[in-house]
Amino acid sequence: MKNFAKITTALSLSLALTGAFGMAVSAAELTGAAAADADTSYTIEDMLTYAIQDEYNAKAEYAAIQDAFGTVRVYSNIEKAEDNHIAALMPLLDAYDVARPAQPDPAGFELPATLAETYAIGVTAEVKNIAMYEKFLGQDLPDDIRLVFENLMRASEKHLAAFERLDERVGLGGTAGTGDFGKNGNDNVTRGNRSARSANRGFGGRGR
Repeated sequence: MKNFAKITTALSLSLALTGAFGMAVSAAELTGAAAADADTSYTIEDMLTYAIQDEYNAKAEYAAIQDAFGTVRVYSNIEKAEDNHIAALMPLLDAYDVARPAQPDPAGFELPATLAETYAIGVTAEVKNIAMYEKFLGQDLPDDIRLVFENLMRASEKHLAAFERLDERVGLGGTAGTGDFGKNGNDNVTRGNRSARSANRGFGGRGR
């Protein structure tokens, strides 16, 4: 994935002092991908907790951006995809008796001054999310959890590609406003949604 290694390296230098979306927090407040990056070993409970926290964080951040700048197709589509990601994880939390964490308030996120600047937030969030799932997939996982993590990571790769295109377009002096996401972006999100739905079908009755 273009720019993935460079972005991941830069993020790793600051992750201990930042939350899932670049907000300064203490180590005790880290959640989601930031908490997963700071951790050195994982239980099933840890991984499912970090995963659902990160999907909650993404949904809240993308909702916050639209509260600030109005409905934006890329964010409205991917926010819906995040609902599917959350729905894919919920049966696993129940099956493995993992408590559901509180959802963040969209009003608590700090945002840049312009819509164009938010696309880099999307890139950062998806890069961290993908890196989190890559770490989890390196663990000894039950089949049902592995399937969901694989599908959610692939969906996030599609989201990352969409945000990278928009961020690059802005960097080249183009415009990417509320109606400028285009058919390819929608296709990416649709495929991400299918991955999440496939995840739900995949673990079916396992562990229930």
